Amino acid sequence: MSGLFKSEIKNPVINWIDCRLPLFTMMSKEYGSFPTPKNFNYFWNFGALAMVNLVIMILTGVFLAMNYTPNTTMAFASVQHIMRDVNYGWLLRYAHANGASMFFIVVYIHIFRGLYYGSYKAPRELLWQLGVVIMLLMMATAFMGYVLPWGQMSFWGAKVITSLFSAFPVVGQPIVTWLWGGFSVDNPTLNRFFSLHYLLPFVLVGVIFLHIVALHITGSNNPLGVEVKGPADTLPFHPYYTVKDSVGICVFLIVFSVLIFFAPNYLGHVDNYIPANPLSTPADIVPEWYFLPFYAILRSVPNKLLGVLMMFSSIGVLLVIPWLDTSKVRSSRFRPVYRPFVAFVLPICLVTLGEVGAHSPVGIWVILGRVATAYYFFHFLVLMPVLGKLETTLPLPESISEAVLKAKTLKKAEAV
Repeated sequence: MSGLFKSEIKNPVINWIDCRLPLFTMMSKEYGSFPTPKNFNYFWNFGALAMVNLVIMILTGVFLAMNYTPNTTMAFASVQHIMRDVNYGWLLRYAHANGASMFFIVVYIHIFRGLYYGSYKAPRELLWQLGVVIMLLMMATAFMGYVLPWGQMSFWGAKVITSLFSAFPVVGQPIVTWLWGGFSVDNPTLNRFFSLHYLLPFVLVGVIFLHIVALHITGSNNPLGVEVKGPADTLPFHPYYTVKDSVGICVFLIVFSVLIFFAPNYLGHVDNYIPANPLSTPADIVPEWYFLPFYAILRSVPNKLLGVLMMFSSIGVLLVIPWLDTSKVRSSRFRPVYRPFVAFVLPICLVTLGEVGAHSPVGIWVILGRVATAYYFFHFLVLMPVLGKLETTLPLPESISEAVLKAKTLKKAEAV
């Protein structure tokens, strides 16, 4: 008995388990008493929201897979069977399809928060890069999932997107043939996409685990970008931030429910309710909305190979942001020149790219796409490193605690 771990949990059953497998003690340490900066705002809810969203996606995906048939002659019909005949199948499918959109909304806001508050700076470079890898895995999983209903947009989206790899000399066409499992998008393509779509979420769970481990080793960033200097700067994660996360989760579930029950097809494409037909090309082939900015970057360049390289570079540049930002100050709150660019100009640029990607590349949309693409790369490759060296920043507070107490004092004075 002397070799057993000594658990402090009072419940005798849980204590017996914890002495032999101290999961409860670990959870208490990492999510109960874990010290977190006391000045978190609601932007710090989005990590928890992403976790909730992932659980919803995995659970609904497993139940959908029980009734789905990954065969080109039966895939479309099996989806209609799920919608019409399976008990609550319509709810499972709408929750899964709209859950993908909600997942990307949450993750994009999470990434924007990291950009604005400098959460990618040392010592959190690897934490940030793992986050970018998570986004890439999400994109791969979502793309393969979009192919599974085997509607018109599923088929032609798969054909167009996978054909992009043919732009690479020598190796391009073999890669496309390998992705297709043959010389056209057909049954082998659907089978391997279904297998990978089912597998990748569990790979995603593993990378998220590493992401959380890296977070708990380096500690969380905060809106001030000032490192924790002692216990006075922190609060235990529970109950303070579990309650705050619960509020965010309730709001998230309300928005998610409204989308599922009142506008389940709002973010989808009408052509995907038409069975896939290799002999009938849709007038406009567009990916899901969360891929549109990258699709716009691809189409903004006349050369196919250069366009593909620019599209991949638009994501790859995020991996090296920790070394592109030369400012010694983390949070954009204290960077008066850089702040409007990251808070307004960059989001406007991304929204513009999304709108461009949804339209045919003609007329004004071509010009807007090229201007927005040029600014996107200018922001990260030129503006970020140059402003970091030239900008005069505002003075930082001595500690998180000092800033919080000062803010409370000002509020009391205003109230009086």
